[in-house]
Amino acid sequence: MERRTIGAAALTVGAVGLGCMPMSWAYSTSQQRGEESLRAVHRALDLGSTLLDTADMYGPFTNELLLGRVLKERRAEAFVSTKVGLLVGDQHIVANGRPGYVKRACDASLRRLQTDVIDLYQLHREDPEVPVEETWGAMAELVQAGKVRALGLCAMGARSARRPGTRLYDATIRQLERVQQVFPVSAVQAELSVWSPEALRTLLPWCEARGIGFLAAMPLGNGFLTGTLTPGEGFEPDDLRARHPRFTAEMMAANQPIVAGLRRVARRHGEAVTPAQVALAWLLAQSPRVIPVPGTKRARWVEENARAADLKLTREDFAEIAALPPAQGSWD
Repeated sequence: MERRTIGAAALTVGAVGLGCMPMSWAYSTSQQRGEESLRAVHRALDLGSTLLDTADMYGPFTNELLLGRVLKERRAEAFVSTKVGLLVGDQHIVANGRPGYVKRACDASLRRLQTDVIDLYQLHREDPEVPVEETWGAMAELVQAGKVRALGLCAMGARSARRPGTRLYDATIRQLERVQQVFPVSAVQAELSVWSPEALRTLLPWCEARGIGFLAAMPLGNGFLTGTLTPGEGFEPDDLRARHPRFTAEMMAANQPIVAGLRRVARRHGEAVTPAQVALAWLLAQSPRVIPVPGTKRARWVEENARAADLKLTREDFAEIAALPPAQGSWD
């Protein structure tokens, strides 16, 4: 698989990563099977999808434990990305950016992952009660201690933090400029997909200008862009999509033209090409800094996603995707 670079440290990863969250958290727990997830991670490494993205809050903790079982055998083949800064309670999630906590959390992640170094340590969310420079400074000390190779920041909470009259990622860019004064940012993780392209306007150009990697979260629109979800079919109560405004039966039906457009493009490239592969190929073509991180828990979808790195879209394809209607429904 094509390799792409993350940050000034010139860390390289496969062009398509693997989001591990669905293996342990947030999506249909009845379908979460440890051995099947392990096979998915092993298959990703076999195919060159080396970036494995997790977080201590996924589970919580169980996602890192699962990855640790693979890393114990294949650490040298993997690029390990995990996150810190969020604590999961019974009915809520809270931010914790206190320096002492960050250092303890890193040590705990290292133990669960069965490794002595984390390749990319990402700040999941800023703690409103702690200056972000203090949190980032503690993370920088972990680099200096040899426990972490590079630092990243997640912008996935940008929608809820936006003030009226401002662009979606203005606050994130201000935050990035602050932490850059403390220690270099190697990667930014933010939502980017065919139906959520807002990061193309400001955030991705900001990263490109500074040589910062861009991890595209939710590149398949939480599964919608795969074309495998049926409007009105419903989701399990613990599935995050069960409460999501874009996943009501009405909104899923209204947004079917987007999937139909991806299907038309896919058909031009052969019967074996899928809408999901078109959506990922579109992302890969936006910038050599973009690394999509599609989440899955099955080896068959890992294989399909990895093949997207070989799909080359044409001008006609890009024009058709650009002409698709914008997604309907709130994303908040």
